[in-house]
Amino acid sequence: MNYPYSRPRRMRHDGFSRRLMREHVLTTNDLIYPVFVHEGTGRAPVPSMPGVERLSIDELLRVGEQALELGVPVLDLFGVPNPDAKTADGRIAWDEDGIIPRAIRALKSRFPELGVMSDQALDPYTTHGQDGLIDDSGYILNDETIEALIKQSLAHAAAGVDILS
Repeated sequence: MNYPYSRPRRMRHDGFSRRLMREHVLTTNDLIYPVFVHEGTGRAPVPSMPGVERLSIDELLRVGEQALELGVPVLDLFGVPNPDAKTADGRIAWDEDGIIPRAIRALKSRFPELGVMSDQALDPYTTHGQDGLIDDSGYILNDETIEALIKQSLAHAAAGVDILS
């Protein structure tokens, strides 16, 4: 028998199975570049993630330019505030002059065509490291946490973010 040795026509009979079995195409249009942005200068390695670095805003702009050149449509920003700025309520997360709003404004000013996504989370901004506000016993306060995340989302939106993650 000549090649091909089998002809799996049953897999091509219905539209749904043809769609499931067709070849996949992955391009830079499908990528989102995660970036950790810190208050410091230059680049700083993330010890728990070899090869990953935290970037200052000036370094972030270089990465944004490279992303556009490579065809990567979106950067996803994760904030790394100064440890001294952390509080139990994480209020630096919604400060309009916080690291992420400043990073968003810098990117959108320089590269308006670049998509910018920002992480909505409180754990980088709280002294206790929880992704929510807690009471004295360590219990997460859901309603207060939601209010804080809304404030953070509004601060990022006011700075010009395209996507909240």
